Amino acid sequence: MNLSQRIQQQFEESLAVKQAALDALAAPLEAAVRLMAQSLVAGGKVMACGNGGSAADSQHFAAELLNRFEKERAPLAAIALTTDTSTLTSIANDYAYEQVFAKQVTALGRPGDVLLAISTSGNSPNVAAAIDAAHAKGVRVVALTGKGGGTIGRQLGSDDVHLCVPASRTARIQEVHLLTIHCLCDGIDALILGESP
Repeated sequence: MNLSQRIQQQFEESLAVKQAALDALAAPLEAAVRLMAQSLVAGGKVMACGNGGSAADSQHFAAELLNRFEKERAPLAAIALTTDTSTLTSIANDYAYEQVFAKQVTALGRPGDVLLAISTSGNSPNVAAAIDAAHAKGVRVVALTGKGGGTIGRQLGSDDVHLCVPASRTARIQEVHLLTIHCLCDGIDALILGESP
């Protein structure tokens, strides 16, 4: 296989996974949008967390809400739990890396808030711990996973929303995660700005 064929294969795989994800995620995505929009309108906030590329996705999502996505609107309350290096390193040093998000959720989370928990594998221990902390605080969870959902998929409650990309390759899952984040932002704006029922 030459380089041109490899590139074509990447695009074709991405298209196929996105089509499968549309079929699997349309309904839970609508539920996630409504949950987040209701929280924000009621004065709540959305917290987001993840590791590596998922940390970048958390920051991207929070920035789109706090600043704006594609339309002008008032800022929305969102925070990425991945950005404060002093907080992250103090928790990791004094306690454990597994607690870097959970302690923040415990401190900042309030009933009615939402946690966007991102884990490509569904098995990130610190994201799982954040979900436990969210449940303890009355914070609902939208989990963005892949690879069958892993341990995170099994820990979600009936009030939570699971967005599990039907794929096993990390790159393909991450590509759909970005599209999913954009769908969340677009849907939240549509509801808040009165463009959707």
